[in-house]
Amino acid sequence: MSDWKAAALEHAKAEAPRESCGLVVVIKGRERYWPCKNLQPGADQFLLDPEDYADAEDAGEIIAVVHSHPNCSPQPSEADKISAEKSDLIWHIVQPHDETWATYQPCGYQAPLVGRPWVWGTSDCWTLVRDWYRQEWTLDLRDWDRPVTPDEFNADPLFEQCYEATGFRKIDRAEGFKQGDALLMALGTQGLSHCAVYLGDGMILQHVRGRLSSRDLYGGYYQEITGRVLRHISRI
Repeated sequence: MSDWKAAALEHAKAEAPRESCGLVVVIKGRERYWPCKNLQPGADQFLLDPEDYADAEDAGEIIAVVHSHPNCSPQPSEADKISAEKSDLIWHIVQPHDETWATYQPCGYQAPLVGRPWVWGTSDCWTLVRDWYRQEWTLDLRDWDRPVTPDEFNADPLFEQCYEATGFRKIDRAEGFKQGDALLMALGTQGLSHCAVYLGDGMILQHVRGRLSSRDLYGGYYQEITGRVLRHISRI
């Protein structure tokens, strides 16, 4: 076993039952394991501390992400594949109890629009909206930087600050809904912290925190919490 794998395995065992996370960094011509803090409070996900990532970048060249699956096999999850594609880095996954490994190489994988797990910053409501526009209309919308945690975002949602710069314009509901309209909602928050896509025929595509992405009826409740209806300038 290589030195960096041994160090990553030791880190994974120390962090169990929480997921560990780190990076493989080439420093002075040698691959080193760079342990990072997991900012995710839960046991079955990880959120790599961006400050640790920045420190690793300053120290050398990052060539891979490493994390553990202490409660399941090391095979990459849907969220792992999405994240690996976004990072454009190899992902190594270790199971600390039986010391088995799996590796995922970015290959252009696209997650299905329906049934994907919710992971902040990786597979959330804005990710789903962006993917719909890319797949259906070949529009590549800007992926705005998010705060580190979803609670920080909910306290000060960014959608209203960013929608015009993303190519959207506010429309009056009296104009009627069109397929592809983006809906901003106050889903359990004071501000408009949730977004969805109107699919037509009274249906929306959305990804609610803690649930799988889904097509849902745009009924009374979702209509009541909708604060903005947006249309992309390419469709106005």
